[in-house]
Amino acid sequence: MITVLTVLVVDDSMLIRHVVCRWLEERGFDVESASNGLEALNRIFEKAPDVIITDLQMPNMSGGALISVIKAHPTTARIPVVVLASKQSESQSACPPGVHVRIYKDIEIEAQLERAIEQALAQRV
Repeated sequence: MITVLTVLVVDDSMLIRHVVCRWLEERGFDVESASNGLEALNRIFEKAPDVIITDLQMPNMSGGALISVIKAHPTTARIPVVVLASKQSESQSACPPGVHVRIYKDIEIEAQLERAIEQALAQRV
């Protein structure tokens, strides 16, 4: 029996969500999406994903706040988190604790996704 892994993509940009979700679906992942942290929390506690990919700057609840809630809750604390950052000039210190991988919204997003998913899945406990 093949286990299909679930990835939750959280970003307020419909274009970024579409690109990331399409890339993941083409590789056989079950993909859920949310446009902000509050919407993501509802999805996470309905069905915990295997990996979360999230933007940091979103309305209603930021990615940083989302990550803090996830990492504080025993049932979700071990879910690997990949941060989608707007630009490489943002400092690494801007990443909240518990982030496994950081990638950037640029022309090489698909190559970055490949490496990020491999790293996140390798760190899954």
